Amino acid sequence: MPALLAALERQAIDGPLRVLVLANNCSDGTADVARKAARRIALRVEEVTLASERANAGTARSLAMNAGVEWLREDGYADAVLISTDADTVPPPHWIAASLRAIEAGCDAVGGEIRLPDAPVPDWLRLTRARVARYWSAVRRLAESIDPVPHDPWPRHGDHTGASLALTLSAYVAAGGVPPIPTGEDNALVAAVERCGGRVRHDPDVWTAVSVREDGRAAGGMATEMRRWRMIAETGASHLVPDAGHWQSVLGRRRALRVAYAADPGLAPDCVNDIAYVARIEPTLPALLVREQEIGAATATLESLVA
Repeated sequence: MPALLAALERQAIDGPLRVLVLANNCSDGTADVARKAARRIALRVEEVTLASERANAGTARSLAMNAGVEWLREDGYADAVLISTDADTVPPPHWIAASLRAIEAGCDAVGGEIRLPDAPVPDWLRLTRARVARYWSAVRRLAESIDPVPHDPWPRHGDHTGASLALTLSAYVAAGGVPPIPTGEDNALVAAVERCGGRVRHDPDVWTAVSVREDGRAAGGMATEMRRWRMIAETGASHLVPDAGHWQSVLGRRRALRVAYAADPGLAPDCVNDIAYVARIEPTLPALLVREQEIGAATATLESLVA
């Protein structure tokens, strides 16, 4: 927490920065540590105790961001920017400014890339992270060829997690806020923004460093993925990912949906644009077959297709 607050105090921005810390079910002095660590930012710390069935990432993030909305409204802001992060991140000094630039360029939400910290990390983790990043970069390059999205052009990353997610206040409210679900609340929020026609940008200049702990409390979160990577590294198991053919099918279908909407917006009069149309229709279509392949071979095929 002190490292995060120090990083926020180093943000290169003009204008007020409000930081709201929600400390839920804490017994380690988190709230007091936060209050003592803050120096040059407007800080509010809210302490809550949630019943076991509600003590999860979705409920906590929902309470935190909704409290942020109320704080902004108290101060008379009809619209502003909400940025979510986690207590174990350390964003660079340009993090907020870069997020604001992307929003000022016409986007409604901005996801930040998740990076490893500068501190020493195990070789297996850096190597695995590099392989995974290369694979997803190839997927996104293929997307640029098959289904380009004007508001989110290459170069771009693919992260929009709670560790770095900026939204306009109006986009957040229109989406209905953070769904209070046990896990995956950040992706669910972004999906809701897109169902409303919101433009989500993955600007490569927006990123934050996260911890490499493997004991995270959110099921299915980054810590879970790192435990899986460790197992693969230690056992020599194949690192399987969806193959290039799967992505060709996914991206081709998305492109077809955009073309159909452009030809006849009357297909969905309640959709404000093709973003909303794709976000609403795609989940209702039959699931596409997922064929898995070892990550190195899948990446090589994707890169060949792009070339």
